[in-house]
Amino acid sequence: MERLVLSILVHNSAGVLSRVSGLFSRRGYNIDSLSVGTTNTDGVSRITVVAQGDHQILEQIEKQLRKLEDVIEIFALADKEAVFRELMLIKVEATHKTRADIVAIVDIFRAKIVDVSPESLVIEVTGDSTKINGLLAMLDGFNIVEIVRTGLSGISRGLNNLDINSEEGQ
Repeated sequence: MERLVLSILVHNSAGVLSRVSGLFSRRGYNIDSLSVGTTNTDGVSRITVVAQGDHQILEQIEKQLRKLEDVIEIFALADKEAVFRELMLIKVEATHKTRADIVAIVDIFRAKIVDVSPESLVIEVTGDSTKINGLLAMLDGFNIVEIVRTGLSGISRGLNNLDINSEEGQ
């Protein structure tokens, strides 16, 4: 199974996300990760979607997305040519006995404690999936109360510009 990360520029209008995600569900494709946000161009949003499958299925996904009216441009982000990050918030039960151990683990992963209460800590970690999964593995022995995890975001390395105003996007 191959992984495909697509950076999709779309018109920022009602129903766009529904149409993009609907394309996946109608064809029985699974979305591993999905994140959406506005860009520096008025009226344009970027959807980053991650899917897995064999080469033929991934190629079909990209072709079908290009047919959607709201899609302006699609860029495939290759692992070695892009930077990928996720954000995760983790609420961990923390007693006086466990608090120091949790803080030590957080420091090792260069994560941050963003909220402290008498009975819990909220940890923020940003990084690639390996880093985030590593932190989760180290916290496995503690009582993780809640996890909130964003979808993958990606941007090309160097001066490559995946935008409608760039030479590549025109």
